[in-house]
Amino acid sequence: MATIKDVAQRAGLSISTVSRYMNHHPYISEEKKIKIQQAMDELDYVPNSIAMQLRSNKSYTIGIIVPRITNPYFAYLIDAIDKEIKDTPYHTLIMQTYNHKDEELRLLNMFKQKHIAGVIMGTLENDIEVLEPYTQYGPIVLSADQSTQSDKVKIIHTNQRQTTYDAIQYLINKGYRHIAYCTDNHYYDHCFNKPRNIGFREAMKDNGLAIRREWIFNNVHTIEDGERIGETLLEQDMLPDAIFTGSDEVALGLIHFLTEHHIDIPNQIAIMGYDNQPISSLLKIPLSTVNQPVNDIGKQLIHYLLALLEDTTFESNHDVLKLNIVERQST
Repeated sequence: MATIKDVAQRAGLSISTVSRYMNHHPYISEEKKIKIQQAMDELDYVPNSIAMQLRSNKSYTIGIIVPRITNPYFAYLIDAIDKEIKDTPYHTLIMQTYNHKDEELRLLNMFKQKHIAGVIMGTLENDIEVLEPYTQYGPIVLSADQSTQSDKVKIIHTNQRQTTYDAIQYLINKGYRHIAYCTDNHYYDHCFNKPRNIGFREAMKDNGLAIRREWIFNNVHTIEDGERIGETLLEQDMLPDAIFTGSDEVALGLIHFLTEHHIDIPNQIAIMGYDNQPISSLLKIPLSTVNQPVNDIGKQLIHYLLALLEDTTFESNHDVLKLNIVERQST
């Protein structure tokens, strides 16, 4: 097996020069970079990243914590992050919480072992105060609503509360009065004051509309969840006028189930999603939804974290982080 000494000999350079190249040192000529890479390729040499980390006492692993990578929004978020770091020494470690508070903390405990340089969080299960002590082990950058504030956890803000309010108001302005609501958490539990839940509640209150408990659907995420909601609705005495699903996937399941059972969308029930995934415009009934600029959110998250890791400056571009309503045939 080839060693770094073999690479140096093949390239005709010193071991220290090869080492600096492998550690992405900026002051190496392009000619020397080409010689070193050519020698590595010829010898089929792969640097030992663990040994490099131990020598430099620095991790190049970035943890990305998301609820589920099967959710296309988070898959696109991870993809946007990976594209931004492909030419840096950093690499990603993907971790899933499955919306469990304890699992989120278990993953953050990897910080204590110095296996991770920094963490990007696509969402938040615990209160922000619970996360703050972990920043002593490295930087944490979170995507969250504007109402979430912290001096220690760094946040890329999007206005989920206001946009959810606007989406419900949009449905009301269309003439819908009996509105069901889906959430990825527990509406009546500790998540009562989550930004989206507040936005829904405020819009209903401001318009004098009642919230019916049987039309609140908790902890829903998938196409299968949407189908189960459709089944539940058809077992009730009355259909809501509209349902805000909180997820394009849930909306897809609803549309599939209800149309299979000859429910006219949107004339019998309007359906609104959240995320504006590419498939939302391709459904047999194109989906009205809330657009989240996932690529820009991913870019902002990773650039913020890299600035913290490399001690450089970062300024968030709020213009590219705005959420907006996309109107299609489902409403």
